[in-house]
Amino acid sequence: MNLVQYLNEAGETRIARVFDGDTLAPLETAASLYDFALQVLEKAATLKTAVEAAQGTTRLPYETLLAEGRILSPITHPDPAHLLVTGTGLTHLGSADTRDAMHAKLAVGEASLTDSMKMFRMGLEGGKPDRGQDGVQPEWFYKGDGGCVARPGGNLASPGFALDGGEEPEIAGIYVIAPDGRPRRLGFCLGNEFSDHRMEKINYLYLAHSKLRPCAIGPELRLGDLPTDIRGTSKILRDGKPIWEKPFASGVDNMSHSIANLEAHHFKYAGFRRPGDVHVHFFGTATLSFADGIETQPGDTFEISAEGFGAPLRNNIVAEDTDTDFRPLPL
Repeated sequence: MNLVQYLNEAGETRIARVFDGDTLAPLETAASLYDFALQVLEKAATLKTAVEAAQGTTRLPYETLLAEGRILSPITHPDPAHLLVTGTGLTHLGSADTRDAMHAKLAVGEASLTDSMKMFRMGLEGGKPDRGQDGVQPEWFYKGDGGCVARPGGNLASPGFALDGGEEPEIAGIYVIAPDGRPRRLGFCLGNEFSDHRMEKINYLYLAHSKLRPCAIGPELRLGDLPTDIRGTSKILRDGKPIWEKPFASGVDNMSHSIANLEAHHFKYAGFRRPGDVHVHFFGTATLSFADGIETQPGDTFEISAEGFGAPLRNNIVAEDTDTDFRPLPL
């Protein structure tokens, strides 16, 4: 079962269930997925059961709403500062060739390993424990709040000080923190964890800077457990024609960490369990156009798709004029 958020004819946010990939059935009891989730929590119901009870008889053409730019990110918060976007890296095994190369590097002595390779090996050895937080903690990063999330079909703005703007095709988990302070997972969606890889390549300690960029999720939220083997495709189009295309894999079968382990190490921090907050958490990828020498440019379109996640996630890259003179002024 997949859900979307959309704008109705009056420009108001609404939610709908996706049928057969081309039809939407609006839900009648809430204006947003956030409101709906809070209602479900209050009733101690399940999300799927609540969706089935709330859907009406009205049907809308999904492709039309996509074409009109009326499909929103699958989750929003009335106060964007209370939607936190974070993620983990070095979590995926990658292609067979990459895995062979990694294992060859791991066979050398400890002193010869980079910090990245040490972290990757730690995940291989301890990233899938029987219980979530008993496993090794992953690499973690902060990306921004709700203000950095572009809607499906929207623009990913690369700031003027950026060195690069590259896609990262990922799966993201969507969570709301219940009144009792416990995280509740709503589901999973496609994500483009847009990053500045050239900046990161200068020095790994620039990773934090490289992640402070916009991102996109959706357009659909998939309810239920995450499939263990996910196969998708990542594309870059220029002037409407593909200049790069590559398959990507996700799901725990293709990862060095379990989802439970990644979730446990994120939500173990009390500051990430504030009632009413929403979390978008990216789980990582092993497929990047940057690794193949692709240089993106304004006007390029990113397209990410995967079976079971509905319509592709498409976004354009644009250049943004950025005022960087924000030195504190005396009062």
